[in-house]
Amino acid sequence: MQGQRVLITGGNSGIGLIAAGELARAGAEVILACRDTDKTKQALVAINAQGSIPAVNLPVDLASLASVRDLAASFIDRYGRLDVLINNAGLFPIRQQFTADGFEMQIGVNHLSHFLLTHLLLDTLRANTAARVVTVSSKLHRKGQIDFDSFEGMSKYSAQVAYNQSKLANVLFSVELAKRLEGSGVTANALHPGGVATDIVRDLPWLVRKFIGLIFISPEEGAKTTIMLASDPALASTTGAYFDQGQRCDPSDLAQDRALRTRLWDVSAEAVGL
Repeated sequence: MQGQRVLITGGNSGIGLIAAGELARAGAEVILACRDTDKTKQALVAINAQGSIPAVNLPVDLASLASVRDLAASFIDRYGRLDVLINNAGLFPIRQQFTADGFEMQIGVNHLSHFLLTHLLLDTLRANTAARVVTVSSKLHRKGQIDFDSFEGMSKYSAQVAYNQSKLANVLFSVELAKRLEGSGVTANALHPGGVATDIVRDLPWLVRKFIGLIFISPEEGAKTTIMLASDPALASTTGAYFDQGQRCDPSDLAQDRALRTRLWDVSAEAVGL
């Protein structure tokens, strides 16, 4: 990763923090895209203890499309090239919440914010002949359905249904992005990291979080697929693929539905103002 520039959302905890640290250790210049918090400051200290190029944070609130636009503008103003974009951040609120733009929080943060960020940074990715977009999804996309009416809220909110939908949207977006970028040198792949005990479950009851911590894999294990897709030279030309804990496999049938991919793209573009 010497000479490679990596931008990662949600790189201040969980698998994002581990991936950022390992990529920095391998020589990458790491830029976090996180809220400007004490947790982010501590993450930078941990990452910089491993890498030789100082990591920085470009502040963002992924629940605000205006903030995402500010992040992209800051990155473009400061850097001329991006080698790897890792769409990693995600959340799982147990009660229905809404973004600053009025979208159900999970589809807004887990999908729409990354859809917009990726589009705004496409020129910086194309500036490199072999750039990569890595999107962290979940095997739970296999249980997901896309209900476009729910993007602005569910009449009967289910955190799990909303999460599954957002993770299916991640895969649909990644596959469609790969199709649209064919021949550009920019690859796009999605992944399931495994069942990982991270901060995404912070809103769940204490006993549930304790149980998850006992049966789920560590962030170190969960980060391996992200690191692989961001850095493995053997995957430099692999695009439009889905990986489950390091192994390439087919995503769900819905994730391969061309008409659904196209419609999600169009609805998402309209939603974020593209």
